[in-house]
Amino acid sequence: MVIVGAGMAGARAVIALRAADYKGPITLIGEELHLPYDRPPLSKASITSEEAPAPILLLDEDQLRSLNAIFINHTKAVKLDVKAKTVALSNGQSVAYDKLLIATGAKPRRLTIPGGEHAIVLRDFPDAEVLRAKFKPGKKIAIIGGGFIGLELAASARKLGCDVTLIEAQPRILMRGVPEAIAKIVHDKHISEGVNILTGTGLARLEAQAVHLADGRVIPADTMIAGIGAAPEVSLAAEAGLKIDNGIVCDEHLRTSAPDVYAAGDCCNFPHGMFGGRRTRLETWRSATDQANTAVANMLGGSVVHHALPWFWSDQHDLTLQIAGMGDLGIKTVTRQLSPEAFIIFHITDEGRLVGASGIGPGNSIGRDVKLTEMLIAKGISPSAAQLADPNIALKSLLKG
Repeated sequence: MVIVGAGMAGARAVIALRAADYKGPITLIGEELHLPYDRPPLSKASITSEEAPAPILLLDEDQLRSLNAIFINHTKAVKLDVKAKTVALSNGQSVAYDKLLIATGAKPRRLTIPGGEHAIVLRDFPDAEVLRAKFKPGKKIAIIGGGFIGLELAASARKLGCDVTLIEAQPRILMRGVPEAIAKIVHDKHISEGVNILTGTGLARLEAQAVHLADGRVIPADTMIAGIGAAPEVSLAAEAGLKIDNGIVCDEHLRTSAPDVYAAGDCCNFPHGMFGGRRTRLETWRSATDQANTAVANMLGGSVVHHALPWFWSDQHDLTLQIAGMGDLGIKTVTRQLSPEAFIIFHITDEGRLVGASGIGPGNSIGRDVKLTEMLIAKGISPSAAQLADPNIALKSLLKG
């Protein structure tokens, strides 16, 4: 078994293979110098911790030894030969496989406007170290993009005493996948914490220490960061002739168009078994884990359809935002007010099917109800709008159908 990509999906696949009692050789190939590590802390604790941070490892050396896995680090897979069933590496080696998992993830999009090269991106631990060195009290930080990464970095920069301006071209922040009511809470929280947010604002160009907006305004900046999303890393698969469409195209078993080649994580585009085979590509921590488990089961001869429910969280100052399911499939919404500061918006289809939930609140105030909503969706239970809206009706009681 060969795994290309040493992020969450790749690391989880190694563990899942041994947990399934696979006795054969496992080779894990990663581009970075570090052992496999967790990425969500990069925009938060890796930057703001008082002590010098270290990567939070997913697999350390002792674990790799106990799993009897070969880890080839600081090495890129440069060519996939699906007929010979080999992967050529940048160090000159060639690795043969019986089954191959591509878990190459996604890479941040870069600005293509004039001067776009002045904006740095956050992808790996060295990037976080660079930002940590730049986020000093009084420094002017311009963040381009009002998605989750941009907002998390804005919160980290403010925590460290920076002067932060966040620029979003869309009419509001978090346009993709977050209801407007929740986006407004996040927006207002950032404003109250001292972040200057400019929405509906395009860019003209960047200079070494300034962002020039389309309307003529100039935003001085010691550091500029592009947080405008990520593109699936598909170059290895594409050059090998695998089918590509917003990621590596897989079937419901996470098999690619090439025999014995599977994909998982941010690079994988698959039909979701719980939502009528709707094609999707997910860029979340838990989805990478769930997909790795499905891919491994099928690499070992199974026929498991991937139907794990999508779930995502983001910390915004002292607020936690959680999203479960596929809210964009819902036509109607119902709100459950858990407290003055916390609420959940349920997403429902025209037929009354519960398909998603989006919640926000301080700390873990929404966690339990979001988890119970996941269980309702997974069981195909669709409570009435009145039941969902009433905080006096425990969601747990609705699991009985």
